[in-house]
Amino acid sequence: MRLPEILARSSAPREREAEPTVRRRRVVVVATVVVGAALLGGTLAAPVGSRLFYGFGVLVAATWLIGGRLSGPLHLGRSGGVVGGGRAVVAPFLLGVALFAAFAAASLVARRLPFLAGAVESVLARADSGPRAFVLALALVNGVAEEVFFRGALHSAFGRHRPVLWGTALYALVTVATLNLALVVAAVVMGIAFSTEREATRGVLAPIITHVTWSTLVLFLLPR
Repeated sequence: MRLPEILARSSAPREREAEPTVRRRRVVVVATVVVGAALLGGTLAAPVGSRLFYGFGVLVAATWLIGGRLSGPLHLGRSGGVVGGGRAVVAPFLLGVALFAAFAAASLVARRLPFLAGAVESVLARADSGPRAFVLALALVNGVAEEVFFRGALHSAFGRHRPVLWGTALYALVTVATLNLALVVAAVVMGIAFSTEREATRGVLAPIITHVTWSTLVLFLLPR
């Protein structure tokens, strides 16, 4: 699957879910969003780099993963969303690299803007607050967990009702709990990219690959 195709709308039909599955999925999604947002807000009160800070990070990831799994069936997806297509791997990786390059350039500009400079520095401080291997592991686990829930359970809960638009909006709204403008802006941009991939492939594998690629590059290569 080529890079442009990973963001192209799929012509493959969406999988139809039974009404009981849809109802269960929506109930679980609402409950998970409430709990996840509360825990995400808790990280704000925890001292950066403390056990409490990392504890909240683990709990947030667990919440997204459990909520995603309890909501109902999830699918990895295929190239072009077609059942007979192969798994999209290379294109999502390249998209992650491209998004990182764009964010790296944007971060240099953001640091010159008073209303964004502090938010960017706060994100980097949290990224550099502990052992690099542990911070990376936590970031990757959270990246996978977010995709399982937001591009898996949440996206499916909206069905045909503009899942890219409303899924991205809710993703950004949950991120508001961090009270960090840079993270909210990133959630909007990345949410659109991840949700579009989800639509193109009809599954969560592509956005997971893009997310973990982007997170890894941000942690190690974003200019400090």
